[in-house]
Amino acid sequence: MGKRRCVPPLEAKLASGCCGVKKPKLCGNSHGAPPGSNSNSSSGPGSQQGGESGVGGVGNLALSPPLARINLTPAVVSPLALRNGVGGCGRNLVVSAEMCFYCFDVLYCHLHGYPQPCPPRFTNDPYPLFVTWKTGRDKRLRGCIGTFSAMNLHSGLREYTLTSALKDSRFPPLTREELPKLFCSVSLLTNFEDAVDYLDWEVGEHGIRIEFVNEKGIKRTATYLPEVAKEQDWDQVQTIDSLLRKGGFKAAITNEFRKTIKLTRYRSEKVTISYSEYISSHQHCYQNGTVHSPTLFNHYS
Repeated sequence: MGKRRCVPPLEAKLASGCCGVKKPKLCGNSHGAPPGSNSNSSSGPGSQQGGESGVGGVGNLALSPPLARINLTPAVVSPLALRNGVGGCGRNLVVSAEMCFYCFDVLYCHLHGYPQPCPPRFTNDPYPLFVTWKTGRDKRLRGCIGTFSAMNLHSGLREYTLTSALKDSRFPPLTREELPKLFCSVSLLTNFEDAVDYLDWEVGEHGIRIEFVNEKGIKRTATYLPEVAKEQDWDQVQTIDSLLRKGGFKAAITNEFRKTIKLTRYRSEKVTISYSEYISSHQHCYQNGTVHSPTLFNHYS
């Protein structure tokens, strides 16, 4: 099988769509790997760069009328991280439902013109990360962008919440009217390893990031989060070929060309929260049709 080495995250800050269609400048080895892990990646098609970060805290804000009309249902959110988490069996996950709450807070504040929420309570350790937005009962992809560079979680989630929601080139920016139909997923990427070859990974267990040289001699990269191939019912070769196409490779794909691919495999921890679960996590009281409660942004006090 040959030797396999752990791969640290890329030093340069790379913004990537969930399938990582992008032409980054590769920097070789780097430092700054997350504690107990080795690197990062995402899911779905597309790419984007850039990002926005909000600063400042928020005090007691009145809820806007659209939120006051939400039909709330009771929900228990504390087990959500375990229910939705993707990670090794029998180990504690870093990812948590609170991270999705924070992403919803950031997006809600931005869309309604409020100051950005105060820093959250969860760990601020650095991780490669992706933020994914889906919408509707069929959970259609609405935005997915992240970074392979390890970023402090507070600033990283704040930045990629807005980047994935507003700057994914495949979709128009999210609007406040879409909020009630949204699902937010946070993926933290870990355990990056160089693969022996393009088949040295497992569907449903590993995310993959490929590097290849296209027909014009340009180095390209593309990535899929661990859940993508399984959701699409692809085998390894179908996944590789899809990534090549998403990465812009237009020539015929032969087995000989697949053998030239450099593949990095990784794992992810993932949690998903719906907007209704986000709203239901707050203790609302109603009086004469008006919401009297702490603001949506007090998860961290």
